[in-house]
Amino acid sequence: MFGNFAISVVIGLALGFLFGVGCAAAVLYTIFLSGYRAALRDAAAGGASDRYREQIRKVTHR
Repeated sequence: MFGNFAISVVIGLALGFLFGVGCAAAVLYTIFLSGYRAALRDAAAGGASDRYREQIRKVTHR
C-alpha cells in the first residue's frame, strides 16, 4: 500500500540529510580556512597592531 511512497520518503530524507550535512561542512570549512589564513597573515606581519597595543594599555591601566 505505501511501498512506493515509503521508498520515496526514505530516498528524499537520505538525500536531504546528505546534502544538508555536505553544505554545512563546506560552509564551516570555508570559515575555518579564512580564519586560518588571517591568523597566518597576522602572525607573519610581525609586531603587534595598534588596536592590540591600545587594548593592552587599557587593561593594564585599570
